Amino acid sequence: MSTEPEIVASATGQTTAAPASHLSLDFRAGRWIEHWNPEDTTQWEREGRAIARRNLAWSIFAEFLGFVVWQLWSIVVVSLPGAGFKFDTSQIFWLISMPSLVGATLRIPYTFMVSRFGGRNWTIVSALLLLIPTLGLAACVANPSAPFWVMLLVAGLSGFGGGNFASSMANITFFYPAKEKGWALGLNAAGGNLGAAVSQLAVPIAVSLTAVLLTGGHGGTLAMAGLMWVPLILVAAYGAWRNMHNLSNAKGDVAGSLAALKEPHLWIVAFLYIGTFGSFIGFGGVFPKLIKDLFPAYSTFAVGAAALSLAFLGPLVGSLARPYGGKLADRFGGARITVASFAVMAVVTLALIATLPLKNFWLFLSLFLVLFAASGIGNGSTYRMIPVIFARASRAAKAGAAPSYTGRLASAALGLISAIGAYGGFAIPQLLGASSTATGSYVPAFYGFVGAYVVMLVVSWVCYLRRGSAVAQTGA
Repeated sequence: MSTEPEIVASATGQTTAAPASHLSLDFRAGRWIEHWNPEDTTQWEREGRAIARRNLAWSIFAEFLGFVVWQLWSIVVVSLPGAGFKFDTSQIFWLISMPSLVGATLRIPYTFMVSRFGGRNWTIVSALLLLIPTLGLAACVANPSAPFWVMLLVAGLSGFGGGNFASSMANITFFYPAKEKGWALGLNAAGGNLGAAVSQLAVPIAVSLTAVLLTGGHGGTLAMAGLMWVPLILVAAYGAWRNMHNLSNAKGDVAGSLAALKEPHLWIVAFLYIGTFGSFIGFGGVFPKLIKDLFPAYSTFAVGAAALSLAFLGPLVGSLARPYGGKLADRFGGARITVASFAVMAVVTLALIATLPLKNFWLFLSLFLVLFAASGIGNGSTYRMIPVIFARASRAAKAGAAPSYTGRLASAALGLISAIGAYGGFAIPQLLGASSTATGSYVPAFYGFVGAYVVMLVVSWVCYLRRGSAVAQTGA
Protein backbone atom coordinates (compact mmCIF):
# COMPACT_ATOMS: atom_id res chain seq x y z
CA MET A 1 0.00 0.00 0.00
CA SER A 2 1.32 3.44 -0.87
CA THR A 3 1.65 6.22 1.67
CA GLU A 4 -0.58 9.16 0.75
CA PRO A 5 1.06 12.61 0.72
CA GLU A 6 0.05 14.88 3.58
CA ILE A 7 -2.08 17.93 2.69
CA VAL A 8 -0.76 21.09 4.35
CA ALA A 9 -1.64 24.77 4.19
CA SER A 10 0.84 27.20 2.71
CA ALA A 11 1.52 30.73 3.96
CA THR A 12 -0.91 32.07 1.36
CA GLY A 13 -3.71 29.86 2.59
CA GLN A 14 -3.53 27.50 -0.42
CA THR A 15 -3.36 23.78 0.23
CA THR A 16 -0.45 21.87 -1.23
CA ALA A 17 0.74 18.32 -1.05
CA ALA A 18 3.81 17.86 1.08
CA PRO A 19 6.38 15.49 -0.39
CA ALA A 20 5.58 11.90 0.52
CA SER A 21 8.35 9.89 2.16
CA HIS A 22 9.10 6.19 2.00
CA LEU A 23 6.45 5.38 -0.60
CA SER A 24 5.86 1.67 -1.03
CA LEU A 25 6.23 0.28 -4.50
CA ASP A 26 3.03 -0.34 -6.40
CA PHE A 27 3.18 -3.25 -8.85
CA ARG A 28 0.83 -3.02 -11.82
CA ALA A 29 -0.14 -5.35 -14.65
CA GLY A 30 2.54 -5.85 -17.29
CA ARG A 31 5.23 -5.70 -14.58
CA TRP A 32 5.00 -1.92 -14.27
CA ILE A 33 6.25 -0.34 -11.03
CA GLU A 34 4.87 2.90 -9.61
CA HIS A 35 6.60 5.17 -7.05
CA TRP A 36 10.14 3.97 -7.81
CA ASN A 37 12.66 6.19 -5.99
CA PRO A 38 16.17 4.75 -5.49
CA GLU A 39 17.18 7.86 -3.53
CA ASP A 40 14.72 6.83 -0.81
CA THR A 41 17.09 4.76 1.36
CA THR A 42 14.25 2.96 3.13
CA GLN A 43 12.62 1.85 -0.12
CA TRP A 44 16.03 1.02 -1.63
CA GLU A 45 17.18 -1.21 1.23
CA ARG A 46 13.75 -2.81 1.74
CA GLU A 47 13.03 -3.88 -1.83
CA GLY A 48 14.58 -1.58 -4.40
CA ARG A 49 18.11 -2.99 -4.40
CA ALA A 50 17.01 -6.57 -5.13
CA ILE A 51 14.75 -5.44 -7.98
CA ALA A 52 17.45 -3.24 -9.46
CA ARG A 53 20.00 -6.08 -9.38
CA ARG A 54 17.60 -8.47 -11.12
CA ASN A 55 16.91 -5.96 -13.88
CA LEU A 56 20.61 -5.21 -14.21
CA ALA A 57 21.48 -8.90 -14.58
CA TRP A 58 19.06 -9.49 -17.45
CA SER A 59 19.92 -6.17 -19.03
CA ILE A 60 23.58 -7.20 -19.08
CA PHE A 61 22.77 -10.54 -20.70
CA ALA A 62 20.58 -9.00 -23.41
CA GLU A 63 23.11 -6.25 -24.09
CA PHE A 64 25.91 -8.84 -24.14
CA LEU A 65 24.16 -10.64 -27.00
CA GLY A 66 23.64 -7.31 -28.72
CA PHE A 67 27.41 -6.76 -28.78
CA VAL A 68 27.96 -10.34 -29.91
CA VAL A 69 25.77 -9.78 -32.95
CA TRP A 70 27.21 -6.30 -33.53
CA GLN A 71 30.73 -7.71 -33.82
CA LEU A 72 30.02 -10.94 -35.73
CA TRP A 73 31.24 -9.57 -39.03
CA SER A 74 34.58 -8.48 -37.56
CA ILE A 75 35.60 -12.13 -37.21
CA VAL A 76 33.59 -13.56 -40.11
CA VAL A 77 35.24 -11.34 -42.76
CA VAL A 78 38.63 -12.90 -42.01
CA SER A 79 37.23 -16.26 -43.15
CA LEU A 80 35.37 -15.04 -46.24
CA PRO A 81 38.26 -15.56 -48.72
CA GLY A 82 38.59 -19.17 -47.58
CA ALA A 83 34.85 -19.64 -48.05
CA GLY A 84 35.03 -18.59 -51.71
CA PHE A 85 34.17 -14.88 -51.46
CA LYS A 86 36.28 -12.52 -53.56
CA PHE A 87 36.13 -9.05 -52.03
CA ASP A 88 38.85 -6.39 -52.20
CA THR A 89 40.34 -4.56 -49.20
CA SER A 90 37.91 -1.67 -49.39
CA GLN A 91 34.89 -3.99 -49.45
CA ILE A 92 36.20 -5.97 -46.48
CA PHE A 93 36.59 -2.81 -44.42
CA TRP A 94 33.08 -1.72 -45.38
CA LEU A 95 31.72 -5.03 -44.08
CA ILE A 96 33.61 -4.43 -40.83
CA SER A 97 32.50 -0.82 -40.40
CA MET A 98 28.88 -0.93 -41.64
CA PRO A 99 27.52 -2.52 -38.41
CA SER A 100 29.05 0.35 -36.42
CA LEU A 101 27.53 2.96 -38.73
CA VAL A 102 24.04 1.48 -38.44
CA GLY A 103 24.41 0.69 -34.74
CA ALA A 104 25.49 4.24 -33.93
CA THR A 105 22.55 5.66 -35.87
CA LEU A 106 20.05 3.30 -34.22
CA ARG A 107 21.22 4.38 -30.79
CA ILE A 108 19.46 7.69 -31.30
CA PRO A 109 15.89 6.31 -31.62
CA TYR A 110 16.70 3.49 -29.17
CA THR A 111 17.32 6.17 -26.52
CA PHE A 112 13.59 6.99 -26.55
CA MET A 113 12.27 3.44 -26.53
CA VAL A 114 12.50 2.88 -22.78
CA SER A 115 10.29 5.87 -21.99
CA ARG A 116 7.92 4.98 -24.84
CA PHE A 117 7.46 1.25 -24.23
CA GLY A 118 9.09 0.47 -20.87
CA GLY A 119 12.53 -0.96 -20.16
CA ARG A 120 11.37 -4.55 -19.83
CA ASN A 121 9.15 -4.42 -22.91
CA TRP A 122 11.82 -2.90 -25.11
CA THR A 123 14.45 -5.37 -23.90
CA ILE A 124 12.22 -8.19 -25.13
CA VAL A 125 11.69 -6.56 -28.54
CA SER A 126 15.32 -5.52 -29.03
CA ALA A 127 16.52 -9.02 -28.14
CA LEU A 128 14.17 -10.66 -30.65
CA LEU A 129 15.32 -8.24 -33.36
CA LEU A 130 18.76 -9.86 -33.11
CA LEU A 131 17.33 -12.95 -34.81
CA ILE A 132 17.21 -11.03 -38.11
CA PRO A 133 20.97 -10.37 -38.52
CA THR A 134 22.02 -13.76 -37.12
CA LEU A 135 19.80 -15.74 -39.47
CA GLY A 136 20.64 -13.35 -42.31
CA LEU A 137 24.37 -13.87 -41.79
CA ALA A 138 23.90 -17.64 -41.79
CA ALA A 139 22.06 -17.46 -45.12
CA CYS A 140 24.61 -15.13 -46.76
CA VAL A 141 27.86 -16.85 -45.83
CA ALA A 142 26.48 -20.18 -47.02
CA ASN A 143 26.32 -18.75 -50.57
CA PRO A 144 29.68 -17.56 -52.01
CA SER A 145 27.85 -16.12 -55.01
CA ALA A 146 25.95 -13.63 -52.84
CA PRO A 147 26.51 -10.12 -54.25
CA PHE A 148 28.43 -7.59 -52.17
CA TRP A 149 25.43 -5.29 -51.72
CA VAL A 150 23.45 -8.10 -50.08
CA MET A 151 26.34 -8.89 -47.78
CA LEU A 152 26.66 -5.21 -46.89
CA LEU A 153 22.94 -4.96 -46.16
CA VAL A 154 23.01 -7.96 -43.83
CA ALA A 155 26.16 -6.65 -42.15
CA GLY A 156 24.33 -3.39 -41.55
CA LEU A 157 21.46 -5.26 -39.88
CA SER A 158 23.95 -6.36 -37.23
CA GLY A 159 23.69 -2.75 -36.11
CA PHE A 160 20.53 -3.81 -34.24
CA GLY A 161 22.94 -5.14 -31.63
CA GLY A 162 24.76 -1.83 -31.37
CA GLY A 163 21.53 0.06 -30.79
CA ASN A 164 20.75 -2.03 -27.71
CA PHE A 165 23.41 -0.25 -25.67
CA ALA A 166 21.62 3.12 -25.67
CA SER A 167 18.27 1.77 -24.48
CA SER A 168 19.87 -0.53 -21.93
CA MET A 169 21.98 2.22 -20.36
CA ALA A 170 19.08 4.69 -20.38
CA ASN A 171 16.94 2.08 -18.61
CA ILE A 172 19.45 1.09 -15.92
CA THR A 173 20.23 4.68 -14.97
CA PHE A 174 16.67 4.99 -13.59
CA PHE A 175 17.09 1.95 -11.33
CA TYR A 176 20.06 3.07 -9.24
CA PRO A 177 20.75 5.93 -6.79
CA ALA A 178 23.29 8.55 -7.81
CA LYS A 179 26.01 7.15 -5.53
CA GLU A 180 25.86 3.74 -7.25
CA LYS A 181 25.22 4.78 -10.85
CA GLY A 182 28.89 4.71 -11.83
CA TRP A 183 29.39 1.10 -10.80
CA ALA A 184 26.00 -0.08 -12.10
CA LEU A 185 26.40 1.62 -15.49
CA GLY A 186 29.97 0.35 -15.66
CA LEU A 187 28.87 -3.23 -15.06
CA ASN A 188 26.05 -2.93 -17.58
CA ALA A 189 28.37 -1.52 -20.21
CA ALA A 190 31.19 -3.95 -19.46
CA GLY A 191 28.84 -6.92 -19.64
CA GLY A 192 27.68 -5.71 -23.03
CA ASN A 193 31.17 -4.88 -24.26
CA LEU A 194 32.25 -8.39 -23.27
CA GLY A 195 30.08 -9.69 -26.08
CA ALA A 196 32.62 -8.38 -28.60
CA ALA A 197 35.31 -10.54 -27.03
CA VAL A 198 33.14 -13.64 -26.69
CA SER A 199 32.03 -13.31 -30.31
CA GLN A 200 35.63 -13.27 -31.54
CA LEU A 201 36.58 -16.15 -29.24
CA ALA A 202 33.61 -18.44 -29.77
CA VAL A 203 32.93 -18.09 -33.51
CA PRO A 204 36.24 -19.56 -34.81
CA ILE A 205 36.00 -22.42 -32.32
CA ALA A 206 32.38 -23.24 -33.16
CA VAL A 207 32.91 -22.97 -36.91
CA SER A 208 36.03 -25.17 -36.90
CA LEU A 209 34.52 -27.82 -34.64
CA THR A 210 31.33 -27.91 -36.70
CA ALA A 211 33.41 -28.38 -39.84
CA VAL A 212 35.19 -31.35 -38.28
CA LEU A 213 31.99 -32.94 -37.03
CA LEU A 214 29.91 -32.44 -40.18
CA THR A 215 32.39 -32.50 -43.06
CA GLY A 216 35.59 -33.94 -41.68
CA GLY A 217 37.16 -30.47 -41.73
CA HIS A 218 36.76 -29.98 -45.49
CA GLY A 219 33.48 -28.09 -45.80
CA GLY A 220 32.36 -24.54 -45.15
CA THR A 221 30.32 -24.09 -42.00
CA LEU A 222 30.50 -20.31 -41.56
CA ALA A 223 26.72 -20.29 -41.14
CA MET A 224 27.29 -21.52 -37.59
CA ALA A 225 28.67 -18.04 -36.79
CA GLY A 226 25.08 -16.79 -36.84
CA LEU A 227 23.06 -19.87 -35.93
CA MET A 228 24.93 -20.58 -32.69
CA TRP A 229 23.46 -17.47 -31.02
CA VAL A 230 19.79 -18.07 -31.81
CA PRO A 231 19.01 -20.18 -28.69
CA LEU A 232 20.68 -17.62 -26.40
CA ILE A 233 18.72 -14.78 -27.97
CA LEU A 234 15.48 -16.63 -27.23
CA VAL A 235 16.62 -17.19 -23.63
CA ALA A 236 17.36 -13.46 -23.25
CA ALA A 237 13.92 -12.48 -24.55
CA TYR A 238 12.18 -14.96 -22.25
CA GLY A 239 14.29 -13.92 -19.26
CA ALA A 240 13.46 -10.25 -19.80
CA TRP A 241 9.75 -11.08 -20.10
CA ARG A 242 9.84 -13.16 -16.92
CA ASN A 243 12.13 -11.13 -14.66
CA MET A 244 12.46 -7.48 -15.69
CA HIS A 245 10.24 -4.48 -14.88
CA ASN A 246 8.98 -1.28 -16.46
CA LEU A 247 9.28 1.92 -14.39
CA SER A 248 6.43 4.38 -14.77
CA ASN A 249 8.69 7.32 -13.90
CA ALA A 250 11.34 6.43 -16.49
CA LYS A 251 10.58 9.42 -18.66
CA GLY A 252 12.96 10.68 -21.30
CA ASP A 253 11.07 12.30 -24.12
CA VAL A 254 11.96 14.03 -27.37
CA ALA A 255 11.71 17.43 -25.72
CA GLY A 256 14.25 16.38 -23.12
CA SER A 257 16.64 15.16 -25.79
CA LEU A 258 16.25 18.34 -27.82
CA ALA A 259 17.07 20.29 -24.68
CA ALA A 260 20.11 18.07 -24.08
CA LEU A 261 21.30 18.72 -27.65
CA LYS A 262 21.44 22.43 -26.83
CA GLU A 263 23.87 21.79 -23.99
CA PRO A 264 27.50 22.46 -25.06
CA HIS A 265 28.66 19.79 -22.63
CA LEU A 266 26.83 17.10 -24.55
CA TRP A 267 28.93 17.78 -27.63
CA ILE A 268 32.16 18.05 -25.68
CA VAL A 269 31.67 14.75 -23.88
CA ALA A 270 30.45 13.09 -27.10
CA PHE A 271 33.71 14.16 -28.76
CA LEU A 272 35.66 12.57 -25.92
CA TYR A 273 33.54 9.42 -26.12
CA ILE A 274 34.41 9.04 -29.80
CA GLY A 275 38.01 8.70 -28.63
CA THR A 276 37.32 6.19 -25.86
CA PHE A 277 34.40 4.03 -26.93
CA GLY A 278 35.04 4.67 -30.63
CA SER A 279 38.55 3.29 -30.16
CA PHE A 280 37.27 0.26 -28.27
CA ILE A 281 34.64 -0.74 -30.79
CA GLY A 282 36.64 0.40 -33.83
CA PHE A 283 39.84 -1.43 -32.93
CA GLY A 284 37.78 -4.36 -31.71
CA GLY A 285 36.25 -4.64 -35.17
CA VAL A 286 39.52 -4.43 -37.10
CA PHE A 287 41.80 -6.33 -34.72
CA PRO A 288 41.27 -9.74 -36.38
CA LYS A 289 41.93 -8.13 -39.79
CA LEU A 290 45.07 -6.34 -38.55
CA ILE A 291 46.48 -9.58 -37.15
CA LYS A 292 45.64 -11.40 -40.39
CA ASP A 293 47.39 -8.76 -42.51
CA LEU A 294 50.41 -8.00 -40.33
CA PHE A 295 51.03 -11.39 -38.72
CA PRO A 296 49.27 -14.03 -40.86
CA ALA A 297 51.08 -16.90 -39.13
CA TYR A 298 49.43 -15.87 -35.85
CA SER A 299 45.92 -15.27 -37.19
CA THR A 300 44.65 -18.54 -35.73
CA PHE A 301 46.06 -21.24 -33.49
CA ALA A 302 45.06 -24.88 -33.58
CA VAL A 303 43.80 -26.17 -30.25
CA GLY A 304 43.03 -29.77 -30.97
CA ALA A 305 40.36 -29.74 -33.67
CA ALA A 306 39.40 -26.14 -32.90
CA ALA A 307 40.74 -22.89 -34.34
CA LEU A 308 41.47 -20.09 -31.87
CA SER A 309 42.02 -16.43 -32.68
CA LEU A 310 43.78 -14.30 -30.06
CA ALA A 311 41.98 -11.21 -31.39
CA PHE A 312 39.34 -11.73 -28.68
CA LEU A 313 41.86 -10.66 -26.02
CA GLY A 314 41.61 -7.01 -27.08
CA PRO A 315 37.85 -6.56 -26.55
CA LEU A 316 38.08 -8.79 -23.47
CA VAL A 317 40.63 -6.54 -21.76
CA GLY A 318 38.74 -3.39 -22.78
CA SER A 319 35.45 -4.79 -21.47
CA LEU A 320 36.87 -5.85 -18.11
CA ALA A 321 38.58 -2.49 -17.69
CA ARG A 322 35.43 -0.46 -18.25
CA PRO A 323 33.74 -0.84 -14.82
CA TYR A 324 37.01 0.10 -13.14
CA GLY A 325 37.01 3.29 -15.18
CA GLY A 326 33.65 4.12 -13.61
CA LYS A 327 34.85 3.14 -10.15
CA LEU A 328 38.05 5.18 -10.47
CA ALA A 329 35.95 8.10 -11.69
CA ASP A 330 33.72 7.80 -8.62
CA ARG A 331 36.80 8.08 -6.42
CA PHE A 332 39.15 10.46 -8.23
CA GLY A 333 36.87 12.27 -10.69
CA GLY A 334 36.05 11.32 -14.27
CA ALA A 335 38.08 14.12 -15.84
CA ARG A 336 41.33 12.98 -14.22
CA ILE A 337 40.87 9.39 -15.33
CA THR A 338 39.80 10.42 -18.84
CA VAL A 339 42.87 12.66 -19.29
CA ALA A 340 45.12 9.83 -18.08
CA SER A 341 43.45 7.39 -20.48
CA PHE A 342 44.04 9.60 -23.51
CA ALA A 343 47.67 10.10 -22.47
CA VAL A 344 48.21 6.34 -22.30
CA MET A 345 46.41 5.76 -25.61
CA ALA A 346 48.57 8.34 -27.40
CA VAL A 347 51.85 6.98 -25.99
CA VAL A 348 50.94 3.35 -26.69
CA THR A 349 49.90 4.12 -30.28
CA LEU A 350 53.26 5.84 -30.85
CA ALA A 351 54.95 2.75 -29.42
CA LEU A 352 52.97 0.58 -31.85
CA ILE A 353 54.20 2.66 -34.79
CA ALA A 354 57.79 2.52 -33.58
CA THR A 355 57.81 -1.25 -33.04
CA LEU A 356 55.92 -2.44 -36.14
CA PRO A 357 59.18 -2.80 -38.12
CA LEU A 358 60.37 -5.35 -35.54
CA LYS A 359 57.59 -7.70 -36.74
CA ASN A 360 57.21 -9.07 -33.23
CA PHE A 361 53.67 -10.37 -32.79
CA TRP A 362 53.79 -10.69 -29.01
CA LEU A 363 54.99 -7.11 -28.59
CA PHE A 364 52.29 -5.97 -31.00
CA LEU A 365 49.65 -7.90 -29.04
CA SER A 366 50.87 -6.60 -25.68
CA LEU A 367 50.79 -2.96 -26.79
CA PHE A 368 47.33 -3.36 -28.27
CA LEU A 369 46.06 -4.90 -25.04
CA VAL A 370 47.30 -1.84 -23.13
CA LEU A 371 45.53 0.34 -25.71
CA PHE A 372 42.30 -1.62 -25.22
CA ALA A 373 42.63 -1.37 -21.41
CA ALA A 374 43.12 2.40 -21.59
CA SER A 375 40.13 2.81 -23.89
CA GLY A 376 37.99 0.66 -21.58
CA ILE A 377 38.92 2.72 -18.52
CA GLY A 378 38.28 5.88 -20.53
CA ASN A 379 34.86 4.53 -21.53
CA GLY A 380 33.85 4.12 -17.91
CA SER A 381 35.25 7.43 -16.70
CA THR A 382 33.86 9.50 -19.58
CA TYR A 383 30.40 7.96 -19.24
CA ARG A 384 30.43 8.56 -15.49
CA MET A 385 31.02 12.27 -16.11
CA ILE A 386 27.68 12.71 -17.88
CA PRO A 387 25.20 12.62 -14.97
CA VAL A 388 27.54 14.68 -12.78
CA ILE A 389 27.99 17.38 -15.41
CA PHE A 390 24.28 17.61 -16.21
CA ALA A 391 23.29 17.62 -12.55
CA ARG A 392 25.71 20.34 -11.48
CA ALA A 393 27.29 22.16 -14.39
CA SER A 394 24.80 22.25 -17.25
CA ARG A 395 22.99 25.45 -18.16
CA ALA A 396 19.75 23.96 -16.82
CA ALA A 397 21.35 23.17 -13.45
CA LYS A 398 22.85 26.66 -13.21
CA ALA A 399 19.42 28.12 -13.95
CA GLY A 400 18.02 26.32 -10.93
CA ALA A 401 16.12 23.56 -12.75
CA ALA A 402 14.65 20.82 -10.59
CA PRO A 403 16.80 17.69 -10.07
CA SER A 404 14.15 15.63 -11.88
CA TYR A 405 14.58 17.79 -14.98
CA THR A 406 18.38 17.66 -14.99
CA GLY A 407 18.08 13.92 -14.39
CA ARG A 408 15.97 13.61 -17.53
CA LEU A 409 18.57 15.60 -19.45
CA ALA A 410 21.30 13.32 -18.17
CA SER A 411 19.36 10.21 -19.20
CA ALA A 412 18.83 11.62 -22.70
CA ALA A 413 22.49 12.60 -22.89
CA LEU A 414 23.60 9.07 -21.98
CA GLY A 415 21.89 7.68 -25.07
CA LEU A 416 22.83 10.52 -27.41
CA ILE A 417 26.49 10.51 -26.39
CA SER A 418 26.67 6.74 -26.75
CA ALA A 419 25.30 7.13 -30.28
CA ILE A 420 27.76 9.82 -31.32
CA GLY A 421 30.69 7.97 -29.74
CA ALA A 422 29.83 4.78 -31.62
CA TYR A 423 30.51 6.53 -34.93
CA GLY A 424 34.16 6.14 -33.99
CA GLY A 425 33.64 2.43 -34.63
CA PHE A 426 32.85 3.31 -38.23
CA ALA A 427 35.62 5.89 -38.65
CA ILE A 428 38.54 3.77 -37.43
CA PRO A 429 38.07 0.85 -39.89
CA GLN A 430 37.43 3.31 -42.73
CA LEU A 431 40.60 5.31 -41.97
CA LEU A 432 42.68 2.15 -41.69
CA GLY A 433 41.24 0.83 -44.94
CA ALA A 434 41.89 4.13 -46.73
CA SER A 435 45.43 4.24 -45.36
CA SER A 436 46.13 0.70 -46.55
CA THR A 437 44.65 1.35 -50.00
CA ALA A 438 46.47 4.67 -50.53
CA THR A 439 49.88 3.86 -49.04
CA GLY A 440 50.00 0.11 -48.53
CA SER A 441 50.50 0.72 -44.81
CA TYR A 442 48.42 1.30 -41.70
CA VAL A 443 51.00 3.68 -40.17
CA PRO A 444 49.53 6.97 -41.51
CA ALA A 445 46.18 6.12 -39.91
CA PHE A 446 47.88 5.35 -36.60
CA TYR A 447 49.58 8.76 -36.66
CA GLY A 448 46.16 10.31 -37.19
CA PHE A 449 44.85 8.48 -34.12
CA VAL A 450 47.73 9.82 -32.02
CA GLY A 451 46.88 13.36 -33.07
CA ALA A 452 43.22 12.82 -32.21
CA TYR A 453 44.07 11.48 -28.74
CA VAL A 454 46.26 14.50 -28.01
CA VAL A 455 43.49 16.90 -29.04
CA MET A 456 40.96 15.01 -26.89
CA LEU A 457 43.33 15.06 -23.93
CA VAL A 458 43.67 18.84 -24.21
CA VAL A 459 39.91 19.34 -24.56
CA SER A 460 39.11 17.19 -21.53
CA TRP A 461 41.75 19.00 -19.43
CA VAL A 462 40.70 22.51 -20.49
CA CYS A 463 36.96 21.90 -20.05
CA TYR A 464 36.82 19.65 -17.00
CA LEU A 465 40.12 19.62 -15.12
CA ARG A 466 41.91 22.95 -15.59
CA ARG A 467 42.07 24.99 -12.40
CA GLY A 468 39.72 27.91 -12.75
CA SER A 469 37.28 26.02 -14.92
CA ALA A 470 33.79 26.27 -13.48
CA VAL A 471 33.10 22.65 -14.34
CA ALA A 472 36.21 21.48 -12.50
CA GLN A 473 34.53 22.52 -9.25
CA THR A 474 31.84 19.90 -9.76
CA GLY A 475 34.26 17.00 -9.51
CA ALA A 476 32.99 15.61 -12.82
